[in-house]
Amino acid sequence: MIGFVWRFAAALALVLATYNPTPWNFLRWALDDWAGNLPVLVLCGLVLLIGYIIYFRATLRSIGPFGIVLVAALIGALLWVLADFGWLNVEDQTVMEWIGLVALALILAIGLSWSLVRRHLTGQADIDDVDE
Repeated sequence: MIGFVWRFAAALALVLATYNPTPWNFLRWALDDWAGNLPVLVLCGLVLLIGYIIYFRATLRSIGPFGIVLVAALIGALLWVLADFGWLNVEDQTVMEWIGLVALALILAIGLSWSLVRRHLTGQADIDDVDE
């Protein structure tokens, strides 16, 4: 469980560093000051890109596109229930942006962790294709 929390925290940091509703994010920095710090901007952009490649590749390999849609649908249904009970204000755009960012991080964390969860539940290990 603690491993999933760390994977979720890393995914959340990646997503929120890229964009969030505050002024402190890569996208806003890149749009506002792209000429002033171009080498640092490119370096940070590449670090974020590498993080996304790691997470997206692991997510696609472990749960696949159908699993991504299924997890997103589950999160959407949960949000629908919360909104239906009046516990979630869907009219507040900032709140919905934060929820979307957390949902994306959750999908990435589940994708990165799913092979480990599956191994613990079924005893079966996922093996990548390795050329020798």
